[in-house]
Amino acid sequence: MLLRDRGYRRPVQLGPHPLECLARDEALRPEPCDLPPPAATDNPLALAAREYVGFYAPFARGEPAPEQAPVSADLQVRTDEIKGAAYYFDAAQVGVCRHPTDNGFAVVLLVAWGREIEADNVASTWITGAECEIARMRAAEIACAIAGHIRALGFDATAHWAGASEENLAELAVLAGVAQQRSHNTARITNPYLGSRFEVAAITTQYELLADTPLARHAAPGRLRYWLGIHGATSGRARNQRAKRASHLGAYPMERVKRVERPTTLILDDEVPRVPKRAEFFMRARSGDLGAKAQREVARFAFKHPITHGLMPVLRSMVPHQDGDAAQTADPRLLDSAENTKAIKSLAYHMGADLVGICEIPRYAWYSHDQNGTEIEPYHRYAVVMLIDQGYDTMEGASGDDWISGCQSMRGYVRGAQIAGVMASFLRRLGYSARPQTNADSHVLQIPLVLLAGLGELSRIGELVLNPFLGPRSKSVVLTTDLPLLADQPIDFGLQYFCSRCNKCARECPVNAIPFGDKVMFNGYEIWKPDVERCTRYRVTNPKGSACGRCMKTCPLNKVVNADGSLLHRVGTWLGLHARWLKPLIVPIAVRLDDALGFGRRNPVKRWWQDLEIVDGKTVKPSATNERDIDPSADVSGSKSPVGYYHAADMPAANAPGPVAVNHRAAIQRAGLLETVSQAQARRQRNEPPPAHYVPVKNL
Repeated sequence: MLLRDRGYRRPVQLGPHPLECLARDEALRPEPCDLPPPAATDNPLALAAREYVGFYAPFARGEPAPEQAPVSADLQVRTDEIKGAAYYFDAAQVGVCRHPTDNGFAVVLLVAWGREIEADNVASTWITGAECEIARMRAAEIACAIAGHIRALGFDATAHWAGASEENLAELAVLAGVAQQRSHNTARITNPYLGSRFEVAAITTQYELLADTPLARHAAPGRLRYWLGIHGATSGRARNQRAKRASHLGAYPMERVKRVERPTTLILDDEVPRVPKRAEFFMRARSGDLGAKAQREVARFAFKHPITHGLMPVLRSMVPHQDGDAAQTADPRLLDSAENTKAIKSLAYHMGADLVGICEIPRYAWYSHDQNGTEIEPYHRYAVVMLIDQGYDTMEGASGDDWISGCQSMRGYVRGAQIAGVMASFLRRLGYSARPQTNADSHVLQIPLVLLAGLGELSRIGELVLNPFLGPRSKSVVLTTDLPLLADQPIDFGLQYFCSRCNKCARECPVNAIPFGDKVMFNGYEIWKPDVERCTRYRVTNPKGSACGRCMKTCPLNKVVNADGSLLHRVGTWLGLHARWLKPLIVPIAVRLDDALGFGRRNPVKRWWQDLEIVDGKTVKPSATNERDIDPSADVSGSKSPVGYYHAADMPAANAPGPVAVNHRAAIQRAGLLETVSQAQARRQRNEPPPAHYVPVKNL
């Protein structure tokens, strides 16, 4: 695979393991079997995970929508969507069977335990006895989301998991072809790829699907075919490569990336104004600043599709539990900052984070006021910053602003909120103050923390930190805490040079919100500042899709960079990290080659969802769908769409009660107030104060 990743032709709904290659037995009927009961344990991490399962439990059942959706009559299309969604939510394996006692169906999913942690790592003692609880929590989350999706289609659906169901989940797993009994006299189920390190959840429903065939008792993967990644499945080679890495390092070799004392874009720390949550543009849309249509649509824009609708209750259930008091006595074993740092990273990776970094929180990274206008006084020293991959395969099948786009964000936000929430609850049980800072409720601005924690550089996309291995394809979540930790350093992988010579994200932005020109100084940051009003307005009111992620979809650095990725991209990434002197030669070639090879176009093999929209509680066929591909011939001058700027002085007050209307024409004219980087540095040398527009509006 020189030009494409190994899984380019593998449909999402087949999953990462080549289950389709295993022997099946249509006549097989399971012997009596059941899952082991949940272990009784006082492990603080297990208790925290169990607490979160309790948050999801109310959403296992519910009333279906009063009218059935106009879903496809093709049962393969229906089944592909349900399986695709479960795999997209990171189930390890998914199967479907007819329910053995009624006329319905059961969708059965497995969630693998996180990887084991080395015995000399403090986190090893944390997770002992909690591995199954963490996987069970993930299984419950996915099952509730899938059940909610099916109910939004107008069909009854109930989620089940161990300890919260009267269904025989082990029997359903065998019937659905995701587990097997090796002999007639064993009640234990196993999986050919996962062994016994997995948890089971199921969704029972009357929604008609195609049933799978049970696995033959002795079905086993062919070792060579598995090692090579038969049919585009994740290869054993890639899995082995990841397993060899220390647990606190994660899957990607961030330790090989150059570290620097300061970020590669200038930040004038003492000039960056603290801004209120009210100034954030989605909050401005909610407050009516962008007009009645945006105010109406912002409440549903990310949840228009029934798949995302199923995620919404899970996400909202966690918000009331973000705050909590720490135990009065701190665990005296957690005084070593270096050991704590290794342990907290290993735990985050075990729970499903894709990248983790740590930084101290500068004062300017805290919002000045929360969404209610209440002043925020900084209260934690450290930020554990985690990135969640938004899912390369699904992004490959999408345009970036079609009906699955909102789900790409919400999936990342749900997973991040879960990981950070459980970790915070766990640390509080150990006597250390901690709070998850999530998309739904954050007291910190996450972009500067992602930057300072060494997880990427600021990109042309503007308010997005791009990682050398995930590209722009991630969502962040932050855990703030006073647990003693060691901070990481920012990184430099040459992105400023690359982005200064690549305009693809700006070229492909549907509303020209990304600038084509040079960086400017904005509120103390050196940045390619996007037109946040134009961007927000489109994402909120997009009439042919849900939200927007075109910039991520079309970025040349949105690639798979592992053993299963294409040789072209692996070599390109290596050169970008280790042969910086070659950038003047390879960057122009890479940008042109990206277009010439069609990267950024939709891959129809990866499309697994049905285009549907929820309007006033009813799921309908949308009137239109964005079906964009790249346009290399588009105008890249930027002259037709100058950027509007909303400085601190132009933001609403923290307690502004009603709409504070925006004036985009005036925002464009404010470009004249901006400094270049050299002008700001010269001003600083003259000991002159920051510009007046850096001063936020005072409370009313």
